[in-house]
Amino acid sequence: MLQDFKKSILVSIWFVFLTFPLMVVRVNTMDQVVIWRWMNLVWVAIGSFILSYLWRYMLSRKQARTKVAEEGGDTRTKLQLLLEDMNFRYKAMGVILVLILIFPLVFDTYQSTIMISALIYVVLGLGLNISVGLAGLLDLGYVAFFGVGAYTYALLNHHFDLGFWITLPIGGVLGCLLGVVLGFPILRLRGDYLAIVTLGFGMIFKVVMENWDALSFGPSGIANIDRPSFFGMDLSLANSTIYIYYIMIAMVIFTILITNRLKNSRIGRAWIALREDEIACVAMGIDMAKTKLSAYALGAFWAGMVGVLFASKTTFINPASFTFMESAIILSIVVLGGMGSILGVILGAFILILLPEYMRAFSEYRMLAFGAAMVLMMIFRPQGIISNLRQTYEYKGTKEKTDNG
Repeated sequence: MLQDFKKSILVSIWFVFLTFPLMVVRVNTMDQVVIWRWMNLVWVAIGSFILSYLWRYMLSRKQARTKVAEEGGDTRTKLQLLLEDMNFRYKAMGVILVLILIFPLVFDTYQSTIMISALIYVVLGLGLNISVGLAGLLDLGYVAFFGVGAYTYALLNHHFDLGFWITLPIGGVLGCLLGVVLGFPILRLRGDYLAIVTLGFGMIFKVVMENWDALSFGPSGIANIDRPSFFGMDLSLANSTIYIYYIMIAMVIFTILITNRLKNSRIGRAWIALREDEIACVAMGIDMAKTKLSAYALGAFWAGMVGVLFASKTTFINPASFTFMESAIILSIVVLGGMGSILGVILGAFILILLPEYMRAFSEYRMLAFGAAMVLMMIFRPQGIISNLRQTYEYKGTKEKTDNG
């Protein structure tokens, strides 16, 4: 402990020395005056010391847990043990469901809009979790499927006046078909090559939408997209926001149910086997092409559906809404939450989407905090906030009855 304390003090002094010109000295060019901000120096020293000491404490705990795991001990945390308690899970789910249902009735339209954005990223994260988290297929162009769904509704509504509910499954199906089209050329790719190809696909989609004016109206985008209708009634902005909120809640629940069933199904086991060892997976008789295509197609299906809802929520879309940064955020949600973990992806989406909105006072340091959080997660929790817990099946055998008479 004393050694960690001394090292943290040295780190604090070093940070003070490095940041002195930036944090302490400020030149006012208008008045030609040098302003000395000595309190910033104190905060840098205190902050770097605390962070350094916590860093070393967390590393020591990680080493202790690794040692216990090597000795065959139980390394599960109290949170993991609590989450495995079925009674606690059912009670927590009931409380959360009640809070979710009354949320738009208690808070204003702005809060509901923020929550809708978070729920959109929840569905996107769960969709990407199929291909990345379960099948292990890195996809850096996932936002293209999201854009296909959005443009599907925007174009069909603009040219043919089709409503939201008719276009919702169409957007999902078109996203699914595009996932199959993307999957065919990259069946034999893996690792960095797979990432580069999917990244290129996402950039191609954005460039095509920017330059194909006859189809997508180019950078100008498509405006005046209809919001979801409720039995033909005209809703105000506030009521329409609440209506979209409940649609998103239903879509999130539907997505959770389907993805959970898929994860524990035969195809889900095939995805996990493909992620762990592709060669062994093929050797066991699993069709690699069909397994990969199904992962891309099903993941793209959810992105296409939620893209339709995104277009109806914003009532305006253009290619600037579907950049690589969106794909990076969705991938970060999956990695931060826990690859393959449904609950982890949901928590990751809420953390990465809601925190920047509620911490706008620190907007200048948003990307710095985002990068630091990812670095810390990769060091201390590489499996994510909530690691994926596999279901295990144990055969206890049959009990033989003996006749003592």
